[in-house]
Amino acid sequence: MTTLIFGHKSPDTDSTGSAIIWAWYLNEVKGGDAEAVLLGEPNTEAAFVLRRWDLPKPRIISDVEPGQPVVIVDTNNPAELPEGINSADIQAIIDHHKLVGGLETAGPISITIRPLACTATIMHNLMGPNAAKMPDWVKGAMLSCILSDTLEFRSPTTTDQDRELAERLAAELGLDLAAYAAEMFAAKSDVSAFSDAELIRMDSKEYAVGETKFRVSVLETTAPEIPLDRKDSLMASMGDVAAEDGVDQVLLFVVDILREEATLLVPNALVKSVAEKSFGVAVSGDTVVLPGVMSRKKQIIPNLTV
Repeated sequence: MTTLIFGHKSPDTDSTGSAIIWAWYLNEVKGGDAEAVLLGEPNTEAAFVLRRWDLPKPRIISDVEPGQPVVIVDTNNPAELPEGINSADIQAIIDHHKLVGGLETAGPISITIRPLACTATIMHNLMGPNAAKMPDWVKGAMLSCILSDTLEFRSPTTTDQDRELAERLAAELGLDLAAYAAEMFAAKSDVSAFSDAELIRMDSKEYAVGETKFRVSVLETTAPEIPLDRKDSLMASMGDVAAEDGVDQVLLFVVDILREEATLLVPNALVKSVAEKSFGVAVSGDTVVLPGVMSRKKQIIPNLTV
């Protein structure tokens, strides 16, 4: 049976690209039968990467059948995976997020979780000498994943391994790294076609602080004025999204890649309190700027306090 490889819901560049990279590795190096799939439509940056490297968009699935062999990449959180994930035959997990717990397996599996900025960097490590066999389109996908997750090395999650690998891949591909990153970020910033609810869910993760459940959403952009010009309608939509998704509150951070800061939308007293307790700021209006905040994984979620 074909092994399905996928990352989290609301697929970003790393989740999309890493599934494609690992499917190539299992098929072409290990002689297996694997297919990269997605759990939703890729975001605008991931869609750009697929076009840029002439990669077919993986098919989208909504669930997995019992006993289906799967490899999970870029997450280990059951809330970000298909409802039937614990009845699937999970064969491996490759991730760079904290261990959440809740996944069940039929037997021992390979789990690799490393403190690197990008799942694709971990995959390069796991390939060892076989990484030299990567064709240009795999190298392009890997470079894209690293640039996306590190925000071109601006994110505090960036490690020397991520940077060195990205620079080497760009050199091998004959790419100007900064120029290519700018193309990616421009694609990520083009969100005019999306509804408020789609924007809120585009890059989001569920996270609980005590008994309070949040949808923590991040919009990384080089044009923050585009989503911020819509802040009134975005805040008006947060309640509906929270109700539909079974959470208590949406937290929406607009990350300005170039200024290296985040703006948190503050629609109510709960978010005001969370902002002040979590980030040590005084909130006086319906937004608050958080200088230096770039990473949900390292700077936002670990600090959330109710």
